[in-house]
Amino acid sequence: MLRAAQDFLNELSTDQRSRVLYTFDHEERFNWNYVPVKRNGVPFREMSPSQRESAHRLLRSALSDSGYQKAVDIMVLEGILGQIESRSVSRFDRDPDGYFLTLFGDLASGTEPWGWRIDGHHLSVTVSVGAEKKVAATPAFWGANPARVPSGKRKGWRVLRDEEDMARGLLNALSEDLQAAVRIADEAPSDILTRNSKVARIGDPAGLPVSNMPPSQKDAVMRILSLYAANLRADLGEAHLARIRGAGVDRLHFAWAGGVRPGEKHYYRIHGPTHLVEYDNTQNDANHIHSVLRDLENDFGLDPLRDHYADCKHDS
Repeated sequence: MLRAAQDFLNELSTDQRSRVLYTFDHEERFNWNYVPVKRNGVPFREMSPSQRESAHRLLRSALSDSGYQKAVDIMVLEGILGQIESRSVSRFDRDPDGYFLTLFGDLASGTEPWGWRIDGHHLSVTVSVGAEKKVAATPAFWGANPARVPSGKRKGWRVLRDEEDMARGLLNALSEDLQAAVRIADEAPSDILTRNSKVARIGDPAGLPVSNMPPSQKDAVMRILSLYAANLRADLGEAHLARIRGAGVDRLHFAWAGGVRPGEKHYYRIHGPTHLVEYDNTQNDANHIHSVLRDLENDFGLDPLRDHYADCKHDS
């Protein structure tokens, strides 16, 4: 990961380097987003083939093969969205190369914390590397618009198919009384509730405690969490799942809002002591997905970094 980041940095022009590199404690490190906004860093559209290769190698270094392919598919989907919107009026420039890379910290030291982010419309991968090379790879956001491609060569393509279908399958497998306990609202919110916050605050867990579910449904909850964790490199994803299990699977809650049938606006979340998964599909006639994995203890590597600074007796 560090070699890929160093290779990318070494290939940049002076101007590009001034735009891509921030100190590790700069507030820009928390300036992630998943909607069309002005971004800092260097976009893929400005990269040379060699720079782009290094950027993709860096992205691959934190993701599984399937997670990397999903990230690339989301970029491709941006081009399809541009073709759809070209038939109507849109105020956004849908660009498959409009994804920005930003670096943080001293990449040459080998001991100081450092990090990187690649994000754009519907994709944000944020990585922080702290003491003893401990890696934090959340917030991790994945979106899709359209969720199901309506026409053309890719008609029917669903980049985030499993994120939708597995959760609906879990809901439908529950008994009527348990479904009633899961539902927290008849109408789904317009977006994930934590948005692009620095700290994911969402209140107490709501919906149905996993402790009240039959074993098969408990397993289904963990399969959904495993789906989100599996976007990350195997060791990173398994570290998240190990902490979820260690905190107690029975302490997880599954919540649903909105419609149940495909095509109806809906929202769900899985919330436990250490992690939160949020998913929303309400925009564009329920054909527009936002989903995110948040680490409630360690987004942006905040907990290990506090330990690092304490050990090194930094001033702040």
